Amino acid sequence: MSLNKPFGLALALSSFVVARMMVRRDSFAGRVVVITGGSRGLGLALARRLAQEKAKLAILGRDQQELLRAKVDLDKYASTVRTWVCDVKNESDVRSTIEEVAAVLGGIDLVINNAGEIVVGPLEAMKREDFQNALDIHLWAPFNVTFASLPFLSKSRFARIVNIASFGGKVAVPHLAPYCVSKFALVGLSDALRAELCSKNISVTTVAPGLLRTGSHKNAFFKGQHRKEFAWFSLGASNPLVSMDADRAAYQILDAVRNRRPELTITFAARLAAIAQALLPNLTADLMKLTARLLPRMPVQSKNKTYTGWESGSPFSPSLLTRIADRATEFYNGLRNHSSSR
Repeated sequence: MSLNKPFGLALALSSFVVARMMVRRDSFAGRVVVITGGSRGLGLALARRLAQEKAKLAILGRDQQELLRAKVDLDKYASTVRTWVCDVKNESDVRSTIEEVAAVLGGIDLVINNAGEIVVGPLEAMKREDFQNALDIHLWAPFNVTFASLPFLSKSRFARIVNIASFGGKVAVPHLAPYCVSKFALVGLSDALRAELCSKNISVTTVAPGLLRTGSHKNAFFKGQHRKEFAWFSLGASNPLVSMDADRAAYQILDAVRNRRPELTITFAARLAAIAQALLPNLTADLMKLTARLLPRMPVQSKNKTYTGWESGSPFSPSLLTRIADRATEFYNGLRNHSSSR
């Protein structure tokens, strides 16, 4: 007994030391984190959690007023927060911004490619520009930010990249054609980066969220019968059975990043859809065909304009049925900054 007791104490102490070392190694405290689209929605939810852990935040966005509101929100956590107006689709703008971030904050440890945009409507309403714009923001913007950051990430022992894709990058959802095409492309880029950057000790996590309550439905774009498109989209985002609050999603994402997980699919519905696509692709295709038939059709006479969610209200949305998602708009800084088409 006398020998076992010291041995047990030594084992407990060593376990405690190892645990402390691992927590210290994987802590976000003092890490320089770049978040694109970090001024609202999921990006802001991630920024809040990182600020609570005392990370050094570089928030990139296009709208100065939105960035200012986000900084006021994040400053209450007494963390280092800097904002940059940056068009992540512009390679030269990204390169100069990333270099400035590294110079001001002392390097880069984590990049979160989160900036995104969504256009909802039937395929007939979509133009080549819709697909090109989606690829610019969901493929080339992460490409720009990632490759501009690599020289700095390669110097960090913590180096991580997170690409916020979508379950729409695993299953092609009707009336989201440009979005799904571009998210499939981002998943491919993310997988390719993971395979090749592991030799540099840079981990890459691909995140495929399902429907999240971020308030982004108000700032999405709608074509065709835009009021009906907005109604079904916002009703889905408000359904607690298939959607998740952005803060809970942010917690799961950062846990995956902390543990260098290769992939994360968020919400049970999204995981189920991804499994169905992998195991039962023909059945999933039939279900998507049925879904397409149930969604609003392209009007016979239409000017094919693009409207925001703010411009697409109906008796169904906003309403009591969409209250959960509508509340998220203000909570995640999705206040109206623009009024019409792109």
